[in-house]
Amino acid sequence: QVQLVESGGGLVQAGESLRLSCAASRLTFSPYDTGWFRQAPGKEREFVGAISRRGVTNYADSVKDRFTVSRDNGKKMVYLQMNSLKPEDTARYFCAGGASTFVSGPTIPQNYPYWGQGTQVTVSS
Repeated sequence: QVQLVESGGGLVQAGESLRLSCAASRLTFSPYDTGWFRQAPGKEREFVGAISRRGVTNYADSVKDRFTVSRDNGKKMVYLQMNSLKPEDTARYFCAGGASTFVSGPTIPQNYPYWGQGTQVTVSS
């Protein structure tokens, strides 16, 4: 079992940056692939980006070149650096973990068995 806790959300203006963090509780975190998803009110959960256990990354087209996913296995942390934020990035952001999601499909939420509670990001115009 892996428990994930997100932090770092907040209210920012368009064009600013935020870094979200995801802390994992499991003793050994390195075997897990990790994804970031977001969900705005009234919308479905949307893939943002993911990083495999080997450090391979995958991004949604809407955030490519603005967002960066990274991980520190020693600290059991995954990060989402968000630059040039836009009002349409406003959503609750979730960290998710799974053993082989880059094989089964890193953009599909159902492929991740472990989820955090999320952290709210609000971007004002």
